[in-house]
Amino acid sequence: MQSLLEERMVSAMVREERLKAASGLRHIGLLLTSWRGRSGQRYVVGVHSLSDEASVLGATEAIMLAVRRMPGGDARILEAVAIGASECEARNAEWLARARDLGATEIHIHRLADDAGEREAIVRDLMRGGRRPRQRSEV
Repeated sequence: MQSLLEERMVSAMVREERLKAASGLRHIGLLLTSWRGRSGQRYVVGVHSLSDEASVLGATEAIMLAVRRMPGGDARILEAVAIGASECEARNAEWLARARDLGATEIHIHRLADDAGEREAIVRDLMRGGRRPRQRSEV
């Protein structure tokens, strides 16, 4: 009975799950990983360094995750934001500065959500403990 309870607790935790199939893409500069939300849904993300400002500042219609990579390799989401089609570089730059202030070492971007409602649902699913994520309204 204890192992069943532990299994349920683990399945309810947000966690990174490395993509084995994506390891061969590193040589072309494409870094991918995935996050498992509290719902059990998996979200594939592109991994960007904080210095890759072009990818972050130009992102639209996506979910951006401020991630801290620990020395042992584990990752933790510090903050997430759903961005719409009309986001501008200035707003993304503000968010990137906040991510740096929070101690992020990477930015993960999920671009496969169909609309604003789905993006917001994904942000809620990925935030630990059901914290209310920062949201940006669509214009």
